[in-house]
Amino acid sequence: MKKLLILLIMTVTTTTFAQNKNKRASLEVDGICGMCKARIEKACYQTKGVKSANWNVETHELKLIYDERKTNLDSIKKSVVSVGHDTKTLKATEEAYNSVHACCRYRDIEVQNDHKKD
Repeated sequence: MKKLLILLIMTVTTTTFAQNKNKRASLEVDGICGMCKARIEKACYQTKGVKSANWNVETHELKLIYDERKTNLDSIKKSVVSVGHDTKTLKATEEAYNSVHACCRYRDIEVQNDHKKD
């Protein structure tokens, strides 16, 4: 019985310490402008446990720091997709995508061309 109790305590301790309160990750998120940046980052911060979110307009890279005891990458991706932005693994619904401002319609070739730097 004593060995079982020690084994249980060791398992719980190992599981607790295996989770990282400052997990770093990056992922690709589609967008096109500063308004997209604000929307993407806001969606991330509204996910409990996200400590830092920085989306780069040119590279489309979203760099994150989050507490994996409170959230995970899939939850963060779902938050981003819910405000109309695609990731490599999850796509925004047409309804969510259509909710973004007209200048943020990154799937539209004309909008992409309007945002290209000369």
